[in-house]
Amino acid sequence: MTANREGQRIPEVSFLIRDGHAWTRRSTAELFAGKTVVVFALPGAFTPTCSSAHVPRYNELAPVFKRHGVDDILCVSVNDSFVMNAWREQQAADNITFIPDGNGEFSEAMGMLVDKRGLGFGPRSWRYSMLVRDGVIEKMFVEPEVEGDPFEVSDADTMLRYVAPDAVTPPDIVMFTRAGCSHCARAKALLEERGLAYDELPASPRRLRAVAGARSTPQVFINGALIGGADELATHLAS
Repeated sequence: MTANREGQRIPEVSFLIRDGHAWTRRSTAELFAGKTVVVFALPGAFTPTCSSAHVPRYNELAPVFKRHGVDDILCVSVNDSFVMNAWREQQAADNITFIPDGNGEFSEAMGMLVDKRGLGFGPRSWRYSMLVRDGVIEKMFVEPEVEGDPFEVSDADTMLRYVAPDAVTPPDIVMFTRAGCSHCARAKALLEERGLAYDELPASPRRLRAVAGARSTPQVFINGALIGGADELATHLAS
């Protein structure tokens, strides 16, 4: 059984981290003392749910967490530092500190080390998240012990609702663009001036017809709703 350790101190462990061309050690005291830290732990780098949902959303919401008093967000996995460094680069997750628990010492001390030999993984961490204040675990969200890899409660939005119930999350913005499109450049500038992050997707005639019923670029969607081109975006933002 995995363990809920709310009210307990973080285990005293040091992590071996590859920083550039040198090895360094970072202790849990260094990572947690005097800080408010969110931790999310997961079964493995580059695995589907971890890469498609768990890491990206924490990275997206990191500025919101920071505005509400969180000093750092740690991603912990039973992987070596080379793997964790490569995963962070592949995910472009610059808002998160990746912690390699290569020998599983931290996960074991947390009561979260589980047997994944059936998948060829060996011992790995169970999926969970926690809020730690000055080295003491205030809140844990531990995934239910069911078959497979549940992902129900350790997500970033659940943690943010605990940390700051009234927090406003940034809108989800997607923009279909073409190279050399001046209106696309104007739409990007409008969003960047307001500090609004967006994903940019290459437009094709079929894509534009299918998703927007349009021919021109850009086509901007906010929270699933079609806004339109640069002029429509400017009007929307002004309102």
